[in-house]
Amino acid sequence: MLLTACTAAAQAGATYIRSRTADLATIDWQEKARADFVSEVDLGAEERITNVLHAAVPGAVVVGEERSPGLAPNDHEIAFIVDPLDGTTNFLHGYPQYAVSIAAVAEGGLVAGIVLDVPRGITYAATRGGGATRDGTPIRVSRLVEPARALVGTGFPFKDPQRIPEYLPSFSRVVGQVAGVRRAGAAALDLADVAAGRFDGFWELMLAPWDHAAGTLLIREAGGRVSDLAGNELRVEHTPVVASNGVLHEWLLAQLRPSAPFTIPS
Repeated sequence: MLLTACTAAAQAGATYIRSRTADLATIDWQEKARADFVSEVDLGAEERITNVLHAAVPGAVVVGEERSPGLAPNDHEIAFIVDPLDGTTNFLHGYPQYAVSIAAVAEGGLVAGIVLDVPRGITYAATRGGGATRDGTPIRVSRLVEPARALVGTGFPFKDPQRIPEYLPSFSRVVGQVAGVRRAGAAALDLADVAAGRFDGFWELMLAPWDHAAGTLLIREAGGRVSDLAGNELRVEHTPVVASNGVLHEWLLAQLRPSAPFTIPS
């Protein structure tokens, strides 16, 4: 039931977003903080998503990035964590990398999640214990074991430039040892890429719960691993995020906190 509600809500949000792609130049958008924007499309999509979720699961709490970011999802019996438009800056510039991300939390844990790639019309879905899918077809993380062949995603600390000096050493260590590092600007899709085996790893110094909740469940159900920088299991909160196919996880953690011991995969 919760996955069905997430899916219907994500489709409603995506339909509205697509309806606005022809008039990007007329869309009103404001700066919430440095390099962090919200548009009337974010707000309109979140309103439609919220209406669908409340109709499907009366009494559920909806924690949305734009309208209710201060609510604590773990304090409620059933909560939906919503990013109505992950990759707002991409959308506003016509760059086709943005998504709707919705996760359901029950009894304090993630139980269902959807990441809907809006430009491509692809739906990534997962349920706790039920696996992860791409348009209904099961997906798995990659089996790659050699860092030198890995493709890794990342997110820059663009909202907080003071953290750039903290970020750059880890970027330098990773980029010098892998086949490539990519930054596309929509964390929900980056995490879906890990779940689907296109990325072998991903990290970002800080993400909000609506950025990572659905993607975290996708990766877990696809056989991968998601943690914070200390290697602890990720919680539904603002947190650093490290994701991988599992095999490369300790290696990636070691590049991000080089004093930690690790074993190179063989």
